[in-house]
Amino acid sequence: MRRVVILLLLLAAAPMLRAQTWQQVYDDVMTIDGDDDETGELLNDSYELLEQLASHPLDLNRCTRDDLEQLPFLSAQQVMDLQQYLYRYGPMRSLGELRMVSSLSHQQLALLPFFVYVSGQPDVPTADPYPRLDTLLHRARHTVSLTARLPLYRREGDKNGYLGYPYRHTLRYELSSSNRLRLGLTAAQDGGEPFLAEGNGWGYDHYAAYLQLRRLGCLDNLVAGHYKLSAGMGLVLGQSFQLGKLATLQSLARSTNTVRPHASRSEADYFLGAAATIALFRQEQLPMANRRQLFITAFASHRPIDATLTKSGQAQTLISSGYHRTPAEMLKKGNTHISAGGTHLTYRRGAVQLGATAVYSRLDRELQPQRQTLFRRHYAHGRHFLNISTDYAYTHHRLALSGETAIDSHGALATVNALSLLPSASVSLLAVQRFYSYHFTTLYGHSFSEGGRTQNESGIYLGATWQPMAHLQLQAYADYAYFPWARYQVSQSSHACDILAQLSWQRGSWTLLGRHRTRLRQRDNDAKTALVGNDSHQDRFSIAYQQGLWTLKTQLDLSRTVGGKTEKGWMASQLAQYATTDGLRLSLQAAYFNTDSYQSRIYLNERQLQHDFYFPTFYGQGMRLALYAQHTLSPRLRLTARLGHTKYFDRPTIGSGLQQIGHSWQTDVDLQLRLRL
Repeated sequence: MRRVVILLLLLAAAPMLRAQTWQQVYDDVMTIDGDDDETGELLNDSYELLEQLASHPLDLNRCTRDDLEQLPFLSAQQVMDLQQYLYRYGPMRSLGELRMVSSLSHQQLALLPFFVYVSGQPDVPTADPYPRLDTLLHRARHTVSLTARLPLYRREGDKNGYLGYPYRHTLRYELSSSNRLRLGLTAAQDGGEPFLAEGNGWGYDHYAAYLQLRRLGCLDNLVAGHYKLSAGMGLVLGQSFQLGKLATLQSLARSTNTVRPHASRSEADYFLGAAATIALFRQEQLPMANRRQLFITAFASHRPIDATLTKSGQAQTLISSGYHRTPAEMLKKGNTHISAGGTHLTYRRGAVQLGATAVYSRLDRELQPQRQTLFRRHYAHGRHFLNISTDYAYTHHRLALSGETAIDSHGALATVNALSLLPSASVSLLAVQRFYSYHFTTLYGHSFSEGGRTQNESGIYLGATWQPMAHLQLQAYADYAYFPWARYQVSQSSHACDILAQLSWQRGSWTLLGRHRTRLRQRDNDAKTALVGNDSHQDRFSIAYQQGLWTLKTQLDLSRTVGGKTEKGWMASQLAQYATTDGLRLSLQAAYFNTDSYQSRIYLNERQLQHDFYFPTFYGQGMRLALYAQHTLSPRLRLTARLGHTKYFDRPTIGSGLQQIGHSWQTDVDLQLRLRL
């Protein structure tokens, strides 16, 4: 009787769970931890992963532990708690029932409705182990989307230099059925790249195709074509989900083992071939404490990559930007090939998980970076690369341990270990230790780090989330890192410290947030004789109000850098959103920024089209305006448009080189047509 009463209350509260978009929820926990191209690629891939998961939500009453572990914002304890709740109480009747899982924070409660749903009837995961192909195709849904960016300006390269027209466009097609069958194709073209000409005789500059089959008897997962791999803590096969250290508090640095399609327009960090996970045995109908599972994953890949070549034909730098706009960039397209293969073994018994990974790679050209430069001395070089690792995890509803230790072909060591503790329903603690030898090299590793590389770093991260009451949450972390070898603009060993505290309050229609972040880093002085401080301080204050169809958010960002001289910056932004029940969504965001230089730049998160992500940076003096409109013309057809306009008050031109715009304003129009059958 008590559960019935609680459920009635939760059913009444359920509509409040989707007060925001998942992008807005992540805006409150995402932090930018790097400035290089690799960081941007990881952020882009993280959003692409979330888009894929949101497009294929999980049925909570039918999903397995492996299914739930696809959601990167859930900790190991929360996955276990959800599984135990379903095993103990049976199928959920409403998403409002999620509030009865005490380990879920209000951020997870806000995110989950975008990625899961509740069906009317439960299903045993082993039911219908071999569905007929015609049955899957009969249930299939087809989705086609066309996306285009139209710049209302001309760059220098558009006048003379680029091989193609200035328009960027993407074509996507996907067939999906019951989360067991996915078949898709992504074709992407960047502005300035030739189409059906100049080396792109097949039309688009980049294609990504994939076929995925899941849970067909002992075949747990199979992906052929373009795909991504993650294993353990990412030392050997990288965890591509990277939204910053504050978001790490959501997932509590759990171990992952996933194979998924690569449906992104990004041309970086993917495999081309096939990967399969076989369940040698599993006992999902037993209580979690008694289950035993054994999985083996094997993969093979051969793909072209871009590289800068030396005069002797060696690969000096592997390029992942994917731009092929000029004759020089086109000459680098696919001029090198890399082959890779490996395996991952996972064994689970109750709360214990053990794994082992081996990955071998071979380049058809010798990789020889400019190692005479001090900070590149220990970069990956040669033709043959081998990494072996073991990962381990123990999960309790109050305690979770996870880690991975790896070596490369030269015996260099890397290890990362995490401990998360839930002493009460309102407090969660996290500690992450890592040691990456400066001799350690990996081509596919992306693990937790301050320096952006799984190399030349040791450190400790301590984080905590405290929710003293239902409406108030405090999150904080401190991360210390030591770099024993030289780094870019740092010619000797150095230290770094990153400290953040964030307080959020939510009650009724109001949400208030305050955040302060301090990053203490070192760099060479002008004479390169000693290290000097290069510190940055960022603050964010926001207030949001949501009532009925309207959402309003006012935000103030402050930036201050101290290194040689003090530079300051600030940005004030206002967001207004309107959404109706018949499929109309409107958004207007306006911002004014004023910073002393690029060093005090400020980031702004804007509403993007589906599968289209970038994080604009602003510095100097100017204003930004972004308009977003989406209308569901029918249950099958949706049209989205977006306009972004930037006006600078302190410069006559924007950019440099072939990207230079000959005036002080920049306007882009994005259009997307999405058809679902």
